[in-house]
Amino acid sequence: MNRFFVSLRRNYEQGRISPLLLLGLAILVSVVLFGLIGSLLSDPTLAQVGAVRPRRAPGGEYFLGTDSQGRDMWTLLIFATPNTLKMGLIAGFVGVGVGTVLGLIAGHFGGLIDAVIRIISDALLTVPAIAILVIIAGNIDRMSTLVMALVVASLGWMFTARTVRAQVLSVREKAYVEVARVNGEGPWEVLFGEIMPNIMPYIVASFVGTVSGAILAVIGLEALGLGALEEMTLGNTIYWSQQSAAVLRGYWWWWGPPIVMIALIFIGLFLTSVGFDRFANPRLARR
Repeated sequence: MNRFFVSLRRNYEQGRISPLLLLGLAILVSVVLFGLIGSLLSDPTLAQVGAVRPRRAPGGEYFLGTDSQGRDMWTLLIFATPNTLKMGLIAGFVGVGVGTVLGLIAGHFGGLIDAVIRIISDALLTVPAIAILVIIAGNIDRMSTLVMALVVASLGWMFTARTVRAQVLSVREKAYVEVARVNGEGPWEVLFGEIMPNIMPYIVASFVGTVSGAILAVIGLEALGLGALEEMTLGNTIYWSQQSAAVLRGYWWWWGPPIVMIALIFIGLFLTSVGFDRFANPRLARR
């Protein structure tokens, strides 16, 4: 543990751990704690339809008011935030996991395997992702948060595969990789023992970007009414406020709080992504 903090301090002094990274992580941790601690202190039944008096303005009784369906907006925000983050994380893990494995295999082994993976990823990158997601989501009988995340992840692996492949092509020519081969390590041992650990910062940076894109795609689908409408998520909260014409009626507390929370999530992810880019690229850290 002491070596970890020494390494952390050394990277910070070298400029690789930037204040932007720390600020982004602080925002994300605050959002996560808001959902975790709030869910322990709040009654989830208040976020159910008909639980409270509808269309109440923010005040002492209801901190963020209530919506037209009789739901406490503060409680709804508490439980909707972690559900949205969960979908983004699932999509990020699946998308980056698939992309990392394919990128490692393509870059390390090359040949026909590399050509097939590269052609498939390049072809899918030219297809409008939102159109494919709308078609897939519109033809699923029963949508859930897990299915929603997997649908988004199905088109979230290509960029990671390209990035990881490019890094592998660079790292596999390093001297220590050649030394490992000479010492008798097999192809898979070299791949996962020598190459993969040295491109982990790029994989982490790609994961942050994929989570951000996944959350954006999920919220977009939900705002169109193609999500799991019975689930408590930030996107569904915005959808129901649109259906009730909250903007025209002046009920800002129906749509304002979820938009603020979404903005905080994206600001945190953006700052974290920029910070990881500086960590992964020493040239940026020296600027």
